[in-house]
Amino acid sequence: MSFEYPEFIKSFPEADIPLDGVKGYLVPGDRGLVVFLEIEPIGKIPPHSHGAQWGTVISGEMKLTIGDETRTYGPGDNYYIPAGEVHSAEFLTKFYVVDVFEERDRYKVKQK
Repeated sequence: MSFEYPEFIKSFPEADIPLDGVKGYLVPGDRGLVVFLEIEPIGKIPPHSHGAQWGTVISGEMKLTIGDETRTYGPGDNYYIPAGEVHSAEFLTKFYVVDVFEERDRYKVKQK
């Protein structure tokens, strides 16, 4: 079964994400940022860190390494990455996730 975000979510401002195969739709808030991400099976994202992040997987699979622990996440799974924690990911299939970032400015709006 194929998943797609509904058109009203795709009408949210698009995130300026400098990675081919990654789209995000932004819902900014006063205390954080919600991003509806759509990610092609692009392979590995290198280790990095930033403010706290919580996510819940809608569709697809990824391997996520948080600190020294690696786990495969699929639909219905959620994760929490504490602020400053080094993490990396590998996207194995087309992947849809809702991520909430503590940093309101984690992603800017993509300029058309």
